Order: sequence, then C-alpha cells, then structure tokens
Amino acid sequence: MDAHILAFNPEPGKAEQLAPNLRRILAPNPSPMTFRGTNTYLIGDTELAVIDPGPDHPDHLKAILAAVTPEQTITHIIVTHAHLDHSPLARALSDETGAPVYAYGDPDAGRSAVMQALADSGLAGGGEGVDLDFMPDRVVCEGEVLRGRGWALEVIHTPGHFGNHISLAMEDVCFCGDHVMGWASSLVSPPDGDLTDFMASCEKLSARQWRVFHAGHGAPIENPSERLAWLMAHRKGRESEILAGLTSGSTTAEALASAIYKETPAALLPAATRNVFAHLVDLHGKKRVSVRDQLAADAVFELL
Repeated sequence: MDAHILAFNPEPGKAEQLAPNLRRILAPNPSPMTFRGTNTYLIGDTELAVIDPGPDHPDHLKAILAAVTPEQTITHIIVTHAHLDHSPLARALSDETGAPVYAYGDPDAGRSAVMQALADSGLAGGGEGVDLDFMPDRVVCEGEVLRGRGWALEVIHTPGHFGNHISLAMEDVCFCGDHVMGWASSLVSPPDGDLTDFMASCEKLSARQWRVFHAGHGAPIENPSERLAWLMAHRKGRESEILAGLTSGSTTAEALASAIYKETPAALLPAATRNVFAHLVDLHGKKRVSVRDQLAADAVFELL
C-alpha cells in the first residue's frame, strides 16, 4: 500500500474538523476490510446530521455523544448501507438522542432481481457482514433532500456495493459510503453486491461535478472524477482478465480468482472469489458467458 494512503491514521474517537460544519470521528474497528476503521461524519453547526454511526461499539457511541456541544442537537442519523461496520450503532444513538434513523430501507431494499434470486437460493455471506436487524425509522428515496439548519443533503441511490447503498450530496461534496474509496477498490460480493448496479452507480456519480468525496473508510478523495474513472477502468480490466481465463475452457469463480489474484493473501481469497463471481454474474447478464445448471457461487462458467 502506498505511503500516502498509509499516512491516513487519525486517532479513533477524536472529532476532527475537516471543513466548516463538517467533522469526522474514526471508529475503533480497523481490519483488512475497513482499513483504519469506519468514518463517522457530523454535519452542521446547531442541528447535526450523523452519517454512518458505525459498528456497535460503546466507546464510539461515547465519542459521538461527546462531540455534541451543549448548543447542538443531533436531528438526523443517516446510514449509507446496512453493513455491520456502518449501521448497528444507529439504534443506540437514536435511543440516546431521539433522532430518527434515515436509510434507503432494510438490508434487502434496492436488491436487483438477479441478486434476490441468488439470495433465495441460499447464497449468503462473503462480505463485511450484513446488519440483519437494521430497520430505519424513515425510508429515503432517490432525489430526496434531507435538511437541517445550515445544511442540505441530497440522496443518491448508488447500489452495487450493497443494494440499499446511498450517497449524499452536499453541493459539490459527496459522502459516498463504501461505493468509492481511496485506499482500495470497493468490494462487490453477491448477493448483497451487484456489479451491474455498481458500474451504473459509478456512471451516475461521474455525470456530476464533484470537489471532494468523503468515503466510509480512508482519507478524503480530492480527485473524485479521476478516482471514478480509475475504478471503472479497474473493473473493466478485471473483466478482461476473467474473459481471458475462460478462453482455456470452462471453470469456476474460485479457480479464476486463484489464477488472477496471485499476490493476494490466502485469507482474502474468498472475498476475491466473490468479486470474480460478481463479474461472472454481470457477464452472464450481458450474455457473454453461460453457466452449467443454475447460477450459483460454485457454478461452472464458459464463454459464449
């Protein structure tokens, strides 16, 4: 990992001022999937929005509450998606403050028909962990604007990393959750992750002019358009590798991942396999590959 990426190492629990009316608190949940931990954002001067309260960790709850001064009130708790590193603390924070929880829906919301069929067939796991108990108080929709004194956040539905994933636009600033990150490419793991939706969401974000992205993990992304272009090119490059791997004959997502991700630690190969499977599902939908029997994580794929 590059030195400038590793340089992002804020103190967990400390509210850091990023801009006027914008602070970030790092949750104490570092891991190979979360980098330094989950970024919780506080927006506003008197009426505060909290974006991604984070994991169910008592010290992080204390840190968020400690960042609220006597003249401030948390009025909105907004969850970008229902992974265990982003949403579980929302209910405890709501109980402490009385603020409602806003999100696109429960963990199944926004899921494509293909991914729903995979889930119905029994496919699960393979990601950062789903907050199965998550349920917002208020469901938001594409284009809705959430407002507090001195701020407004436009909801952009950006499925792909997760079906109920949203990004939030504050003028030319975007809180992009786990859809775009500067330290790594985003995980797309079926049935919660859908590569077809992921690429469409990248295109949706690319159609707008942004100054900075604030991601769910890692440092601010100061070159949003370049990062989006890289992310889409990266995915297209991975697709080419998968198609090339299929020229030798029919094979599985696991075998392709082992051949493509040669430098990846063994512990991360299951996640890499899910990424490859996401590409194969996308290619199947585009009628570029066929599958023996039914679409499944251990299915055998071949070129059409």
